[in-house]
Parts: sequence; structure tokens; C-alpha cells
Amino acid sequence: MTRLTVTDHDRDAAGLTYVYPVVSRRAGGVSVGINLNPNNACNWRCVYCQVPGLVRGAAPPIDVDRLEAELRGFLGRAQRQEWLERNVEEPYRRVVDVAFSGNGEPTTSDQLDEIVARVLDVLHGEGLADLNKVLITNGSQLHRPAVQPAVERLGRAGGEAWFKFDSATAAGRKAINDAAGSPQRARENLRICAGLCRTRIQTCVIAIDGEPPSEAEQSAYLAFLAEELAAGTALHDVLLYGMARPPQQPGAQRLSRLPDAWLEGFAARIRGVGLPVIVRA
Repeated sequence: MTRLTVTDHDRDAAGLTYVYPVVSRRAGGVSVGINLNPNNACNWRCVYCQVPGLVRGAAPPIDVDRLEAELRGFLGRAQRQEWLERNVEEPYRRVVDVAFSGNGEPTTSDQLDEIVARVLDVLHGEGLADLNKVLITNGSQLHRPAVQPAVERLGRAGGEAWFKFDSATAAGRKAINDAAGSPQRARENLRICAGLCRTRIQTCVIAIDGEPPSEAEQSAYLAFLAEELAAGTALHDVLLYGMARPPQQPGAQRLSRLPDAWLEGFAARIRGVGLPVIVRA
């Protein structure tokens, strides 16, 4: 297996169909991914996405028995210090979570609730019930009744949702995420999510043609967060991060990392509206 680093999130690193390890800057260690989109299909096309060959679509049918077997086998290896020393760079040599993520939007899977239940059973059986459980989602499907039981199940098990929110304007969401949904739909879905499970906002900020988000974009984002806090939406914190891996989407040459100082400055503004922020440059 290729040595894991923060700059390489190869979904084939373990040679499995549904289970893959990555070193996560945001989580601070090895995240065991559950890839529900091995077909590289997503209902969004974020400009910074690192998935090659991304297509529009939803998750395919999942062989849940195979997923379970892969997860049991991989967790058995990944818990051994020998495996960590051989495959993971310092200071990330610890398994920190199991994440429903992958090569597209996991909540497009009609089997999500069944899969969450099966993964929780595996963790319990392996003595890892206290391991963090994370749903990494763009939030676009939280209004669907088929999705909500899975999120609620995750919440009851002590898990959390990382809710993608890069822009509070329709123009910004179109430019960054190629998402048709309105900021109001995002607001409604965020409130649903936060009512079912501990919810963290995940925001990626990038420079486009060398320019950071405009002051109007920044102000709209901060106002959105302030309004949600005032409305009582139970937001845990913000995961603010920059671009760590080469994007694989059209127009990638226009994108670049923002300076660490810019990220820290924006984080200070977010803290000013009353939310804790974790910065991963």
C-alpha cells in the first residue's frame, strides 16, 4: 500500500471497493473512508474537487455485505501499530474516525440508513463504538425523508455531520460548487441536519485568478452564520480549510491556495460572530 500523506487521498490505497484510508488534516489522523460513490458520481461539481473523472449523478447500488467485510478486515489491520508506522507519516499515526464520504455525495445513496446501521454494528463488534463517526456531506439532500433517519441514527450513536457551506450567495454557490440549490434551501437543510445530529460547518476557501473571496462574499457568509446562531441553529463549529490537493475539475488552473494569514484573518471574523473555528491551511 502507498504511504499515506495529507496531499494524497487515493481511494484505491487499500485495494478495496468501498473502504479506503486517508490522512485527514481536518480530523488530525487516519480517517477510514466509506466510499458510497465508487462510480465517481456527485450531484455537485466543486471547482476544487480532487476526484478525477467526476460525473453528475448519484451513488450506485452498494453491496453492503462486501462493504461490511472490507471494513472489518481493514479495521483489524489499521489498529496495529506496525501498520500505522509502515503506512502513515508522523504526526498522524492514529485512527481517528470512520467517515461516510468518498468520490461523490454519500447522501444520494438510497441505502444510506442501512449502511450507517451496518457500520455502527461493525464498530461495536470490533470494540470501537467510541470511535468518531462522520458524515461528510454537501447537505443538498437533507430534506429527503430517506436521508434523515440515517443522520438521526448517526447522531444517536454520537456521530457528527460535516455540512459543506462555501458560499452564502447564489452566484458564489454556482461558481464554487456548481450547485443549483439556493442559499435558502441550504439554510433549511442545515437546520434539519443540526436538529438530528451534531453539525459542523465545513468551508473551503480558495483564490480564483489570484483573488480571495470578495468582501461581499465574506460579509454574506458571516451574516448567514450570525442569523443561524440568532435563530438557535445548533452549530458546533466551523472547519475552515484551504486547498491541499491538486483539483481535477475544468478550470483548475485558475485556482490557488490562499495565504495562511488570510485564512487566520477570516477565521477571526467568524469567531467574531460567535462560532469556534478550526483552521486547516
